[in-house]
Amino acid sequence: MARVLVVDDEESVCQMLRDLLEAEGYEVVTALEPTKALALLEQLEVNAALVDIRMPEMDGLTFFKLLKERGYAFPVVIMTAYGSTDTAIEAMKLGAFDYVLKPFNIEELLLTLKRAVEVEALAQEARALKKELAGGAPAEELLGRSPAMIEVFKEIGKFADTDYTVLIMGETGTGKELVAGALHRNSRRRQGPFVRINCAAIPENLLESELFGYEKGAFTGATSRKLGKFELAEGGTLFLDEIGEFPLTMQPKLLRVLQEKEFERVGGTKTVRVDVRIIAATNQDLERMVKEGSFREDLYYRLNVVTIRVPPLRERKEDISLLAEHFLRQAASRLGKPVQGFSSEALAILHSYDWPGNVRELRNVCERAVVLAQGMLVLPEDLPLTLREHRELGLEEGELAFKLRSGQTLAEILQDVERTVILKALQEHNFNRTRTAQALGISRRTLHLKLKEYGLGEGKAGE
Repeated sequence: MARVLVVDDEESVCQMLRDLLEAEGYEVVTALEPTKALALLEQLEVNAALVDIRMPEMDGLTFFKLLKERGYAFPVVIMTAYGSTDTAIEAMKLGAFDYVLKPFNIEELLLTLKRAVEVEALAQEARALKKELAGGAPAEELLGRSPAMIEVFKEIGKFADTDYTVLIMGETGTGKELVAGALHRNSRRRQGPFVRINCAAIPENLLESELFGYEKGAFTGATSRKLGKFELAEGGTLFLDEIGEFPLTMQPKLLRVLQEKEFERVGGTKTVRVDVRIIAATNQDLERMVKEGSFREDLYYRLNVVTIRVPPLRERKEDISLLAEHFLRQAASRLGKPVQGFSSEALAILHSYDWPGNVRELRNVCERAVVLAQGMLVLPEDLPLTLREHRELGLEEGELAFKLRSGQTLAEILQDVERTVILKALQEHNFNRTRTAQALGISRRTLHLKLKEYGLGEGKAGE
């Protein structure tokens, strides 16, 4: 019979878990304080532990660290009622078996514990075999508590403290840059620089010198040596945003740096060696681009050592209230306004919308709402018409349909129409900006400006 240790300062939680787990055939020992749990462990062995994060005497992570320092190797499942990004990442980084939220999903909790006990049984066998063979001789905050985001936190925790190249996948505005920042902050390179470069925002003829730097006299106007992003990121992390837009002609040079950790500055002959971790992000389907010949297969595999997919907001609607309240508090504090929350009607509108611009769009909507709010609550009329009446304005069978709204100017109507057309085109072309611009008959730069104008362009809360 497997023995499970439960450590939680709430007696009711300990009793509930004891009843639940004993009914499943486990032997259960409980402790209301970490020090009492340590005393118990000196007298008996356990196969797994469920440990609460927030306890008055000693928090769960500190207790977990003590367990590791004292040589205990059984799986530890962290429990908490608080969906803190840092807590989730730190717990997984320290080696926690899993991370579960209160109130518990009973089936999920039992499945997690079952896997933990099975893993411990295998580990015991491996330790016994080894002993036998040896003859007796281990920023901006990324928010969310939805299951989809908890999985992202777990992935960050697993791979943050490695030097693996990470490819972050996700639609525009999902927060890919925040994931990259979290990977850096929780890595052994955290004391080094975190350098960003947007591969789509820099013209192709300037991208090489931005990445690799140049020597004095390399071209007209190069009056002195300039260090590139790779050298500036020495000892830290280089984040290549929108890697799907990286020019095909320059991809061999990037591949060489990834493989050899060396390059030459533009106009130079001296080889420069660098120690940099690479994190890349894209909203494009790189596998499809490889098949089409617009992205090198060898570079793709070099970048795709570890993949983290950031879910779109429509797949994590449980997080809308959490994110909206966070953005509202930030904006209200910055603007000095007494806005404290959303009315139930306004919140319902936020939840009913599909958010094609994802978290970035939600943030812009919340900031605009704080500006317009007249009282302590954001009301429906403080939200954009595209949210309140998005079903009345759309593309139906290839034709544009909309209603003239009371008090709306022609300019406002045209802006609504243009925004809707652009978003529809983005969705149809899988958020590939080059193809979207071609389909709309505008330049890629014009599209970039339009996305910024409608709150969907580059920003801190986005990729």
